[in-house]
Amino acid sequence: MRSFFRSSLAKQTSQVRSARGTWSRSSLLGLVSLMLLLGSSSQLLEDFWASPQAVLVLGGATEREQFAAEFARQHPALPIWVSSGSNPEYAEWLFAEAGIAADRVHLDYRAVDTVTNFTTLVDEFQRQGINSVYVITSDYHMRRAVVIGEIVLGSRGITLEPIAVPSKHANEPLDKVVRDAARSILWITTGRTGANLAHLLRLTPSNTAGIGEEP
Repeated sequence: MRSFFRSSLAKQTSQVRSARGTWSRSSLLGLVSLMLLLGSSSQLLEDFWASPQAVLVLGGATEREQFAAEFARQHPALPIWVSSGSNPEYAEWLFAEAGIAADRVHLDYRAVDTVTNFTTLVDEFQRQGINSVYVITSDYHMRRAVVIGEIVLGSRGITLEPIAVPSKHANEPLDKVVRDAARSILWITTGRTGANLAHLLRLTPSNTAGIGEEP
């Protein structure tokens, strides 16, 4: 199992490096010129290219935490937040087995769904001066997570870099992405996540087939 996650991690690292390397010289010059024309500060450029300063693991599947433990071994300077993941006893054991110091791991159980995975922790990241995070979740869940994260974290000037955990599941339907994008915007404008409304929508007759799926 550990070799599988190491292989997946190596693949993800390679993809991240490859993505960063696809910028051509002309594209980079064009981006810089555009920012200068818009009057952007040098701080924006620093934030854009900054390496993530923390890891956010979205709960919902133990494979994510197993992957994150291996990822943390490869990034020994980064603190890890696990949002509503496995029970504390298992999570603490898992990271300890991977040799991760307990003071690097922050277990938070306030989130009830993917939107609140982000809304419950974004202010903590801001208080700690974190302006970029790795987001670890399953591949089928990543599209929705990125959309939510871009809205919620972006509202505090925090960027994200997705790290997908391989699975055999099909991607989530687009309507979930649209629903949670709307909820994220609602949170920015009102401070409410609409979690109760989302729960009711999942229980309507037309949505009962989705019961048991990841919220």
